[in-house]
Amino acid sequence: MMENPYEVLGSKGLIKKHEFVRVIVQCLYSLGYSKSASCLELESGVSYKSTEFQLLESHVLDGNWDGCLSFLNSLRDVLGEGRESALFLVLRHCLLEYLKHGEDALALDLLRKQVSALHLDRYKVRSLANSMLSLKDVGFGVIDGDVVHDWRRKLLTDLEKLLPPPISVPDRRLEHLVETTVTAWIDSCLYHNSSNPISLYDDHYCGRDQIPTVTTQILTGHRNEVWFVQFSNNGEHLASSSNDCTAIIWKVLEDGKLTLKHTLCGHQQAVSLVAWSPDDTKLLTCGNKEVLKLWDVETGTCKHTFGNQGFIVSSCAWFPNSKQFVCGSFEAEKGISMWDCDGNELKAWRGVRMPKVVDIAVTPDGEYLISIFEDKEIRVLHLGTNAERVIAEEHPITSISVSGDSQLFIVNLNSQEIHMWDVAGKWDKPVKYMGHKQCRYVIRSCFGGLDGTFIASGSENSQVYIWNPRNCRPIEILSGHSLTVNCVSWNPKRPHMLASASDDYTIRIWGPS
Repeated sequence: MMENPYEVLGSKGLIKKHEFVRVIVQCLYSLGYSKSASCLELESGVSYKSTEFQLLESHVLDGNWDGCLSFLNSLRDVLGEGRESALFLVLRHCLLEYLKHGEDALALDLLRKQVSALHLDRYKVRSLANSMLSLKDVGFGVIDGDVVHDWRRKLLTDLEKLLPPPISVPDRRLEHLVETTVTAWIDSCLYHNSSNPISLYDDHYCGRDQIPTVTTQILTGHRNEVWFVQFSNNGEHLASSSNDCTAIIWKVLEDGKLTLKHTLCGHQQAVSLVAWSPDDTKLLTCGNKEVLKLWDVETGTCKHTFGNQGFIVSSCAWFPNSKQFVCGSFEAEKGISMWDCDGNELKAWRGVRMPKVVDIAVTPDGEYLISIFEDKEIRVLHLGTNAERVIAEEHPITSISVSGDSQLFIVNLNSQEIHMWDVAGKWDKPVKYMGHKQCRYVIRSCFGGLDGTFIASGSENSQVYIWNPRNCRPIEILSGHSLTVNCVSWNPKRPHMLASASDDYTIRIWGPS
């Protein structure tokens, strides 16, 4: 008995029962449960294949190409722009069969009459003609009937993708509907930070225990204010820099605890920041208005010192090959320089009125160089085309951080806001985040968590703030430091581990409650 096409399901009556059963039948067939699918069709009276598709199927499998073309033409209004693609598939297949059976005259006649009568794109017609000539040159032996049947089945599969509902059901429709629901669960979950598969048995929800909110360790290796922290790309180390003129490399142990690996000495001034090479074998340390040093991570030895007392560097960033990097200068007109690891300057971006470079970043894919200029300007340079986009902010910018997928970047402003921009320049205005305190000092934020889902930042009120990017207000405020939190870093391989650096001489490691 056939299902009532108007009967509905669900507490809100939003699901048509006939369609619901049909997508279940399709799913069973796609999963290989053909017997179950056939039984459901028989019991429900709902066929996976519509009457129209069954007619098309009979034309194709019987080799009734005139009937097939006529049927597709009868669906002109339904198919819309897809009609031409469907006709082209049929004609191409028809030509192939004629040629493989040695029926050259029929193939030529089809090409001359049918193709021109259907008003197909000239490029496609030319393509068909070229295919015909190349196939004729190859030549064919005897074509097995099973092979022809398989070819026609493949044609049906291709045509099915072009036919709109309800003539055909979109491929793997039930899986798509379920996946859309799961995606919506994740998107609406403020704390989603787990790679574990999501169960379909219950509506998904993550608690705040999925993100770092509790201090798990306090690192006290520095003897003065800690200005910068950054996890290595593989998540196995943490580097920190301090007003005590040193940088420290910490080892992340299997149990999540950190232990001191190397103390890097040699700077005469405070070390303002560090930068890991993408392969994590090298570390750059940037002196505060001083030289730049390159260190071997494994041994802790200094491999090269860049510049001298007049070499005033504000920031640095690596290129993906771990062989070159760029650095920006606080000194007006010195601009931005590109170096190799041996100290050779490879390229420079300078100008008579070049402003001071506050911070700099290279997207992980190596396509863009993003510079923060004193004091409110962002320049996004595409390194392949030299196309440049300038973004003017209304307040001074202190730092920049780029997402791991190279799509987004965030900047901290002294207006107590963090602005998120897209790298490609599709957005007219930024997404804004607020709640933290920043008026006087350089505060640094970062992307983090599973797939860079969250944003975290330090603050002048000694707290750490965490945002879900869909909310302008923080979802968590972490207390523990006693003075300004200058910088935060989220472990890229451990989505539940966050580090924060403070003027209270300590680094705090945060984990889930």
